[in-house]
Amino acid sequence: MPVVLPRAERSLHARVGAPAWHDAARAALREAHTVTDRCGQRALTLWQPADGARDPHVEPRVGRSASIRPWRFRVEMVDGGSTAEKPPPGAGVTLWRSKMKPPAWRARLPLPLCRDARALQTAEAAQAHARGARLTAARLGRAQHQINAQLQLLQRQREATDRRLGHVRKGLLINRQSVTLRGRRPDSEKVPDKADSMLTWEEEELRSMKRKMEKDMEKSEILLKILASCRDSLGFYCKERLQAVELMNQPLDKVLEKAGRNSWVDLSRAATPRTQGLKTPVPDPKGTYTPECATVLNEAKRLLAESKETLAEMAKSEAGIREHQLQISDRVGATLAQKLRETQELEEKMNISLGLMRGTIHRCTKFHQEMNLTSDLLKGPLSESFLETREKLNRPLVRVYQRHVGTQLPEAARLVQDTNKLQHHILRMEKDLKEMLATRDELSRSLYCKKLGYQVDHDLVRLRLRQRHPHVFYQQAQGLVNDHDSGPLGQTCAQVTRAPQPP
Repeated sequence: MPVVLPRAERSLHARVGAPAWHDAARAALREAHTVTDRCGQRALTLWQPADGARDPHVEPRVGRSASIRPWRFRVEMVDGGSTAEKPPPGAGVTLWRSKMKPPAWRARLPLPLCRDARALQTAEAAQAHARGARLTAARLGRAQHQINAQLQLLQRQREATDRRLGHVRKGLLINRQSVTLRGRRPDSEKVPDKADSMLTWEEEELRSMKRKMEKDMEKSEILLKILASCRDSLGFYCKERLQAVELMNQPLDKVLEKAGRNSWVDLSRAATPRTQGLKTPVPDPKGTYTPECATVLNEAKRLLAESKETLAEMAKSEAGIREHQLQISDRVGATLAQKLRETQELEEKMNISLGLMRGTIHRCTKFHQEMNLTSDLLKGPLSESFLETREKLNRPLVRVYQRHVGTQLPEAARLVQDTNKLQHHILRMEKDLKEMLATRDELSRSLYCKKLGYQVDHDLVRLRLRQRHPHVFYQQAQGLVNDHDSGPLGQTCAQVTRAPQPP
């Protein structure tokens, strides 16, 4: 059984041992305490929380209680007025029985499972590189998909613009044919009018629209080539990224979804709300997101924005040109319709005047015939043997009355005067008849030319309405124009060419 010795007196005179011996023993004790504290503190610092370093000037017991106080569960008020103990927030291991949650500790010395831990770290690094490569490949693939979709939209818009350009060229062809057909009218109908001015204005507007659409087609063709080159570059870099790692069992869209995005080109779109979006990494020549990939993605983003603006401009221009062309065609058609109404009105007036003149000529001709008959009656018979007794100037009554010089009968003189006067009226009537006949022929010629002009303009309006239909393309309109000689328009033009000249 151990024996507790009484405490030695501290008086120097009561000590038996030598002072040097006591000093050596105290020095050994102090050295042992110092080494014990230093080694113990060093051993603790090798395995403790990241912020678990204690103040050396604070007592260990007090420092320990202060360090574990944040680890304990907290009492919080819940709905209904009751309380509940919850672990503190943050990373760490939750000890439900002890109601504590110490933070994650870090070790400064190799542990027994260090080899396995290093192998896991290496595998995690390789997996992180593979995930980064797959994520970059997913970004490049999605960008390639969007650029390809933009290519298809641009191609469809180019087709629509090309169709509209074909309609504009068809309008120019119709305009040229309209001018040609109106040039085949009679000379009296070729007086410049508003219809000719409208056709000239239509040609100028159509040529301006044609130049604008050709510039749009050239610009879109250049952009189409640039987009195709960017799409090929994105595909090349995507394949290059995928050659370094194996593909995961999930599609690349899931990788983008985990990253919090549905697109790596259209960055204006908000991130997917289900996950926290990842920021675009910094380009690293040695990493998975190389400067070449960053450059081609930035180029894709720029081309995507530029192509959207170009598509909007082309669509707006195509719609505006379609509306403007329809308005121009309607105005020209309205002008030709007005010219038709005016021509028809003049035809009606000429027809009425021609009817009145025909009646007048008929009456004058009949009167002329009666005047000729009267002249013949005044002249009498051709032979004296056919004269009646009462018509002879040597009958007994006349001879007896004319015995005196101053008693001459005026019968012969009056007959001569009446005959001359009647002959003068007959000559004037013949002159008036010739003038009325010439005027009638001129009016008939003018009416015939008006009818031909009306028929040409009417057939021209029908031709324009038929060829402006959207289902009639440039080649079909060209075929219709080339075959116009065998149709009604060709016959009309032949009639105009063979029409008799006015006297």
